Amino acid sequence: MQNTSDFRARTVDFKLGERNIFLHLLTQCNLACRHCYINPSQHGTNILPKATAIDWLRLFARPDCSSNLVLLGGEPTLHPDLAEIIRAAKALRYAVTVDSNGFLFHNLLERLRPDELDFLSFSLDGPDAAVNDTIRGEGVFAVCTKNLRQAVALGFRTSLICTVSALNIKHLHRMPALLAELGVRRFFIQVIGLRGKSAAADSLQVEPKHWLEAVPETARQAAHLGIHVTYPKVFLEEGEAFTCAGLAADNYFIFPNGRVYRCPLCEDYPMHSLCIENGQAVRQRGLNEDRFFSLSIPEGCVMNKLLQPDNIDYLPDGSPRHRISCCMLKQEMPPLSLQEVFKCF
Repeated sequence: MQNTSDFRARTVDFKLGERNIFLHLLTQCNLACRHCYINPSQHGTNILPKATAIDWLRLFARPDCSSNLVLLGGEPTLHPDLAEIIRAAKALRYAVTVDSNGFLFHNLLERLRPDELDFLSFSLDGPDAAVNDTIRGEGVFAVCTKNLRQAVALGFRTSLICTVSALNIKHLHRMPALLAELGVRRFFIQVIGLRGKSAAADSLQVEPKHWLEAVPETARQAAHLGIHVTYPKVFLEEGEAFTCAGLAADNYFIFPNGRVYRCPLCEDYPMHSLCIENGQAVRQRGLNEDRFFSLSIPEGCVMNKLLQPDNIDYLPDGSPRHRISCCMLKQEMPPLSLQEVFKCF
């Protein structure tokens, strides 16, 4: 039997030229999760027509190589043309993931073959209904797990996202067993963002000590069960250099009103780098997010310092207790067979 101490996390460094597109097809949702980051006043309320969505995907596609695409909402399966948009994206050489709350509207599993989608990702924030439904709504756990089982049985590649907050962190250690029972082999642990509803809810935030105690250990337990785990790095190690994804990678967060952000921390504010106008991604003038990416500060992430200053603790000498990494920097903990491969690098 493998010991969980054998499992090690590694930082997933930004890859030069890697392109990640996060397209919100709509902002409507059938749920009202307590930590929802969607802000209709900033992101719009319209549903992208199929033709517009495909035009925008063409705009950000690279004909010479593949790009990663995550289709989001609100709830993306509420879009009646989602299956056709997925097929169009695959024709444009995107690797496509759909992030869903699990309700899978418009019979999505019947309208797609498993080989037409790279990943179908489900959101679940607790190991049972008592925990999950307090956050995401009554009856959500039952519907989500039922549809997840069906997707696995049909052969879809599935993953599960858990957003960690003060409401569920003490139950996080119970999630790996649930994933193993459901047949899910990829687990994304997500830190609650200070955006949307959670920006005004201090009670949802997780203390650094609790995060560092709970998340790596849960990741080890999941890897022990053969599950590949990814989670935000959040804090930099002593002497570790800060790198901003806005400079080191091509990440685009696109909303139905045409706003395009490079940094997800900025999404509650009209400081987007680009805007889609007349079929083109137009750089915005003024003091916008991309003006700050190159700044170097002791706290690490300058956007965290500017937009979420209360999220940083300081020592008596004025230095930050924890340096905050770029919010896009991840750590991963694969099953042991892949861990052996990493030792070669």
